[in-house]
Order: sequence, then structure tokens, then C-alpha cells
Amino acid sequence: MGSASAAEMAAVEWLLGSAADVTEYIVPAWNAVKSYAIVPVLRFSLYLCLLWSFLLFVEWVHMMFLAALAKLMRRRHAKRYKWEPLRDDLEGGSLDFPMVLVQIPIYNEIEVYKISIGAACRLSWPVDRLVVQVLDDSTDLVIKDKIEKECMKWASEGINIRYQLREGRKGYKAGALKEGLKRDYVKECEYLAIFDADFQPEADFLRRAMPVLIHNPEVALVQARWRFVNANECFLTRMQEISLDFQFVIEQEGGSSIHSFFSFNGSGGVWRIGAIDNAGGWNDRTTVEDMDLALRAGLMGWKFVFLGDIEVRSELPSTFKAYRSQQHRWSCGPANLFRKMATGIVKNKDISLSRKFYMIYNFFVIRKVVGTMFAFVFYCVVLPLVSLMPEVDYPKWGAIVATLIIATVNTSISTPRSFYMAIPWVLFENIMSFHRTKALMIGLFEAKRANEWIVTEKLGDAFEGKSRAEFSAPKGPGQLKHLRERILLQELGIASFLFACGCYGIFYGHDRYYLYLFPQAIFFTIAGFGYFGTIVPSCPELS
Repeated sequence: MGSASAAEMAAVEWLLGSAADVTEYIVPAWNAVKSYAIVPVLRFSLYLCLLWSFLLFVEWVHMMFLAALAKLMRRRHAKRYKWEPLRDDLEGGSLDFPMVLVQIPIYNEIEVYKISIGAACRLSWPVDRLVVQVLDDSTDLVIKDKIEKECMKWASEGINIRYQLREGRKGYKAGALKEGLKRDYVKECEYLAIFDADFQPEADFLRRAMPVLIHNPEVALVQARWRFVNANECFLTRMQEISLDFQFVIEQEGGSSIHSFFSFNGSGGVWRIGAIDNAGGWNDRTTVEDMDLALRAGLMGWKFVFLGDIEVRSELPSTFKAYRSQQHRWSCGPANLFRKMATGIVKNKDISLSRKFYMIYNFFVIRKVVGTMFAFVFYCVVLPLVSLMPEVDYPKWGAIVATLIIATVNTSISTPRSFYMAIPWVLFENIMSFHRTKALMIGLFEAKRANEWIVTEKLGDAFEGKSRAEFSAPKGPGQLKHLRERILLQELGIASFLFACGCYGIFYGHDRYYLYLFPQAIFFTIAGFGYFGTIVPSCPELS
């Protein structure tokens, strides 16, 4: 009995001694790695983010200044372009009105196709001077049949509406728009209005937008402001409204007033067809054919006008999956386009040096590259790691408070009704910055998904007049698949990392930075379980 006890004591002493020996070697090794590798890299990352932060702040001040200038000098800027209202001439008839083509690209959008077709056919424009062209790329035969019948219904009411099909979906939306312009009857048209399937222009849209194009031959594009019919549907749509309103009220208003350049939004605008041809037509080399055409037209010296007082109603994606897919395309496409056009912009001899600088630095580098990844890299990676390393000290709350102040100013100006949502918007945008950063890298390096095109799902009135029983959750294997699609492991991993950093801060930190880390971790957790936005259960009509 005594010998067994002695053996146990010897084993314990050996283990303790071994642990002490291991600790004696590991701790110095870790300190060396931390001092000579981790801390320098982290300090460099922090300084790089601080540089980005300064550049973004300068750009923010620049955009706010331009927007304020445009607001204060709106009347003076209006004099830059001739504008006279169009009037019906009883003697000249409709010949005084130019021929306008309205293109509506559709792809399996059964919930909303009637909206845009109906709105386009109700436009207040002489019937014999308007052609509505429905470009149907749908692969579902039932949907194709419904869209064709809708077109036939409007044709029977005297509307010049054309239902167009093509072989395959080469080039996606750009391919459909390009193919539509090849039709013989389009040769008579001088202008092109584009509306996606969920867009609802008011009846007087053309009468208000066209005078700028008609009376100013140097103008290639008139862009209207988007308004959202489902902005109040859920938290996700409120966040999108804030982001997009800032783009319209600040970025595009200023870009139009001072530089006469901004990116075409892809819908809710009117092009001069001669400018499209002059710029080389639609190109499907990226997933942002609208931005591609706008840049090429801008390089040819054409001017763009943003008309914020003309509004076109549209629908925001209300499911998190649809929104992530849309943001992938909107972040990957510009990065890929920058990769392909940067050299051409630098070598271009048709535009001024200041416009080149604006296109490359302001439009691409700061807004599309640095602005895309800064929020996630700085607030969700660098600063949390800094909180674990006392050797790299930085007043983290200064960065957080400054961001919240800027966000509050942004929302107060662009979306006044949502100014109180500035903090949730910042936390949500940090999550989306993660998705956009991944898409940015795919576009810059032209990886496998660089040209992935998924039509953004819109729900329209699919739920209207239907009971919950018709939208029951899937059972059996379908339920497991539905759950698997909703859970996002990367977001949950980031949430765990931020939560761990917060816990470390409680016990060892001294600046209470965990007060930011925990809410951000909660937001990532909500995203990881797919609880942002409308959760669409299984329904035959939506599947």
C-alpha cells in the first residue's frame, strides 16, 4: 500500500516537473514570437487602417461639401442645362416627341413582372412614339407564358409592346439589353429608358426626365432617385434604405452637380442611344454592366445628370440570402471592372486630368476598394486583436465614437426618419463589410465566382391574401436543407471571436471596449443564424 502511494507521488511530481519544464520553454518562445512577429504585424495593420480612416474621412468631407454645394447652388447648377417642359402640339401632333424605347429585362420574376410592365405601359407619352420591349430570359415555361399573356393584354389595348426572347442567357442582363437594341424597330428610337422588373415609374416620368436629354446634346444619361415600397417591411430593409439614400442624396447628387459623372444604377434612368453606341454598347465582361457603360461613356466626355426630384418606386430584397447575393455582385463587379479599366482610364486622352483622378481615386480606390473592406478589417479584426495585445495600445473608443457621429450625421441628412438607427446601422454595415470584402477580393483577383450572376429575389405581393398555412415550413429532408442554408458558419465564427475578445476585456482590459464587442458579436450571431430580414418558408409559388 505504501509503495503504491509512493509511486503515485512520484508520478505527480514528474508531471508537475514536466509541466513546469514545458511552461519554461513555451512562455519565452511565445513572448519572442509575439514581440518579433505578431506585434509588428498588428501595429502595421493598425497604422494602415488609421491611414485608410483618414482618407475615408477626407472623402466623406469632400462628398458632404459637394452635396451641400449642390443644395445651396441648385438654381445656379440648373442653369448649366437647358430645360423646357414638353407640351402637346395640336398642330404638330406627336411628331414633336422623340421615339423612346423602354426595356424591361425579366428572369423568372413571377412575383413582380406585372408591376413594371403595367407602369411602363401607363407612361404619359404619345403611343406612337413609345415602344415597350419586354426582354424575357425566363427559363420557367409557366412564367414565360404568363409574361407573354401580360404583354398580349397590353397590346390589345393599343400599346406598342414587344415580347422578346433569345437563345440562352449569354451575358445575362447585359446580353439581353444588347440583343434588344439589335431589333429593326429600335433603329427609329433615340432614347432608352430601363426599368427592372420591380420598378414602378410614375406616369409623368418621361415628361419630366426627357427635357434634359432633348435640349442638352452633351448629356448621355438622366438618372432618377429610387424610392422603396417595402422600406418598412423589416430591419433589413430599413438598413438598406439608409445606405442607398446616402448614395443618392450625397454621392450621386454631388457627383452630378460638380463632376457631371456618377455610375448608372442599372434601372430608373434614361440613356441617349447614340451615347450607348458611341461608348461601345453593352458589355458583359463583368456583373456591373451599368457601371461599365457609364465609365466608358464618361471617358468619351459624355455628361450625366442626377434628378433627385424624380422618384421611381422599387423593391428592396427582404431576405438576407437575397441581399447577400446582391451585395456580392455589387462589390465583386466594381472591383473586377477596376482591374480591367484602370489602365484605360490612365491612358485616356479625351478627359481632363481632374476627371481621371476623380474616376480612379475617388470613385474606385476610396469608395469601391478601401471603403468596402475598411469597416470589417478595422472594427472586427484589427481593433479586437489590439484589445488582446497591451503592447499595441490605441484609444479604441475614439474610433468608435467618431464613426457613430459620422453615421448619425449621414442618416440625419439622407434618411432623417432613421437617425436614431445610426448605431444598429453601423453594427449591421460591419457585417456586410465582411461579405463585401470577400466579394472584393474575388473581383480583384478574378477568382471563380467573379462573374457569378444571381437575380436578386423580390417577393412583390406574393404573401398578400394568403394564410400562414399556405407557407408552412418544410418537413423532413427539406427542413434540414432549409436550416443548413440559413446557418452561416463564418459569421458564427466571427461572433465567437468577438465574444472571446470581449470576455478577455472584462477580466484583463482597462478601456471597457467589450461594450462594443458584445453588441457586434450579437449582430454577427443573428446574421449567422439567418434572422435578419424576412424569413421565407417553403411555398410552391416562390420556389
